[in-house]
Amino acid sequence: MVYDNNNGGEYGKYFVQNLQEPANMGSPEFVTLYNKFAKRILWMDSNVVPGAFQMNTAWYFAVPERDPIFTEHSHPYEELLGFYGSNPDDPYDLNGVIEFTLNGETHRLTRSTMIFLPGNSTHNPMRILEVKRPIFHFSIVMNPEYDGGATYK
Repeated sequence: MVYDNNNGGEYGKYFVQNLQEPANMGSPEFVTLYNKFAKRILWMDSNVVPGAFQMNTAWYFAVPERDPIFTEHSHPYEELLGFYGSNPDDPYDLNGVIEFTLNGETHRLTRSTMIFLPGNSTHNPMRILEVKRPIFHFSIVMNPEYDGGATYK
């Protein structure tokens, strides 16, 4: 039997195709600001699918009006971040500029990049300095929920 999208079957509940906003992603002010420079696509965590780890996907399409958007923090679990340019003819060109700080060391990104963050590493601030074309962003944490304290000042 073939099921359309995630409708039906024993395992249809594992196919997430509609955004279920995360329960705790900051103040209403932060959510309003985030929506001005980013469009969340899908969110996965154990609240969406019991037993899942957390993953976020979004498009960054503008420079935020406040800088930095995410402040320095750490959490006990590992995290993987990705930033990808949207030009299919040159997928390694980020078509923008992002600065990201890991343990006090700041890196300027102009190419599609994945970043591994060991547990308990201090990371951010993250600064979105330029967006020429949308930048695809993802984050994955090996935890049932994101509770790491990425906050907005």
